[in-house]
Amino acid sequence: MKIIAIAAVTAGGKTTVVNAIKERLPRTASLHFDDYSFDGEPDDLTEWVSKAEEFYNVWDLSPLKADVERIIAGGEYDRLLLDYPFAYKNKMMKDYIDCCIFIDTPLDIALARRVLRDMKEASADDIRNEMDTYLNAARSCYLQMLTDILPNSDHVIDGANDLETIINEAMEIISRC
Repeated sequence: MKIIAIAAVTAGGKTTVVNAIKERLPRTASLHFDDYSFDGEPDDLTEWVSKAEEFYNVWDLSPLKADVERIIAGGEYDRLLLDYPFAYKNKMMKDYIDCCIFIDTPLDIALARRVLRDMKEASADDIRNEMDTYLNAARSCYLQMLTDILPNSDHVIDGANDLETIINEAMEIISRC
């Protein structure tokens, strides 16, 4: 079984791409980072980012690791896609991953997607507050992903491309992993 991690910044397209590939490739399972609650998950992401090398390992990914091991042991699948932001950076998961694809989505596109996805019912004040938080705190987390995760990945796909192009590029990479 091959385990392929799909990484990107928040709203960079990880889930959309993983779900589309899973529909197209038989005998493919997926696990999604956002479906879990992990011990060690930082409350203050800005403080978390300031801790450089250690911050990817503060997350106790035991529940995700257990599910990966369960799927491997089941022998039912040829591939496991991980909708997972850390590439090889977390010591609990790095040895399971055979290939990591980073979707390099421009930050303005990711931010627009996140606001459109998560703030459909938000007031104008809520959206302004979110933009302030992004500019004063959250943007540093996005930039840290570009500094640490992008170069730690095996393949990079341009996230500004249309969805079909991104999916096709990812499938081509997966066929070679």
